[in-house]
Amino acid sequence: MKIDHSLPLEYSTEENRLKVLGFWIFLGAEIMLFATLFASYFTLVNRTGNGPAGADIFEITPVLMETIVLLTSSFTIGLGVHAMRLRNKKAMLSFFAVTLLLGAGFLAVEISEFVHYVHIGAGLQTSAFTSILLTTLGTHGAHVTLGIFWGLFIMLQVKQRGLTPETANKSFIFSLYWHFLDVVWIFIFSFIYLKGMM
Repeated sequence: MKIDHSLPLEYSTEENRLKVLGFWIFLGAEIMLFATLFASYFTLVNRTGNGPAGADIFEITPVLMETIVLLTSSFTIGLGVHAMRLRNKKAMLSFFAVTLLLGAGFLAVEISEFVHYVHIGAGLQTSAFTSILLTTLGTHGAHVTLGIFWGLFIMLQVKQRGLTPETANKSFIFSLYWHFLDVVWIFIFSFIYLKGMM
């Protein structure tokens, strides 16, 4: 395995560069998944039947909390990758840990929000609107949950094996995934919540 020391650790081998490219292609498929969910949402948003509309159930406080927490986690994962490039393993692991804690905080608020929706009669079977709303939010939440477990496994590998081209590559790919989830959330925040509150 030929290592190019002029490149960042995560790009330092041909295999690593191909893995990053492959992950960008995978993210293209993920974009199509969320694009389909958004298209379905915009089609069904006014089909509320006897159930509530977005303006009736959306509350700005939990949504703002989720947004601030997730955007902060995007910043901390960036700091983690920066620390990784400086080969500061301790700082990298610390920033990754903070990122995952923020992700868990986001999930806690989202779960309480789901419980609130069901409690006020906005469940999966209430209307086409509530069904696509909960499906879209739930799909994003499932991705965050997967990300938390994935991040934990990467942290364990870095802790055991140190910063190698392989662990750096995995960590960098994970950071791309995390940033992707934040970008998707900005669309959810803007086009589902803010638009729904108007």
